[in-house]
Amino acid sequence: MQKGDGTVVVLIIAVLAIWAFYYIRGKMRETVDNASPFDFLIDEELPDDDATRLLEENGYEVISGKKRIPIEISVNDGEMLHSRLFIDYMALKNGLYYTVKLAKDRKPVEWTGSSIRERLLVYQLVYPNTAGVLYVDLPQRKVHCFVFAVQLYDE
Repeated sequence: MQKGDGTVVVLIIAVLAIWAFYYIRGKMRETVDNASPFDFLIDEELPDDDATRLLEENGYEVISGKKRIPIEISVNDGEMLHSRLFIDYMALKNGLYYTVKLAKDRKPVEWTGSSIRERLLVYQLVYPNTAGVLYVDLPQRKVHCFVFAVQLYDE
């Protein structure tokens, strides 16, 4: 070996190590970015009922049935209250995910902005990567799609 050959070998190894680091890091990011944020919700067996058939007739693919989301509420850093939120289905259309809520006779939604916000906004906020909330009215055989856009600053 001549003088300086060791330096060249070290530089080649360093360049290969840096390239390998960035290549592996890029592949890991690509895997995470391409993963569906809702894979954990997908059910193997889906319910076959009027609601799922109506959603499918409207171009939605039902990917999960009823989900129970537990909620813990701390009151004044002391007492703990427990509650839960139910999502009837999760659906997919054109690569976009939607939470689905079924209309109930005992809790009708008034068709005003404030009523819709009070009743349905929480279902989009619980899964922020959803495109909106589908409100399925079985007696009228309608699927209403609500997309909430929250503006944090007054313009």
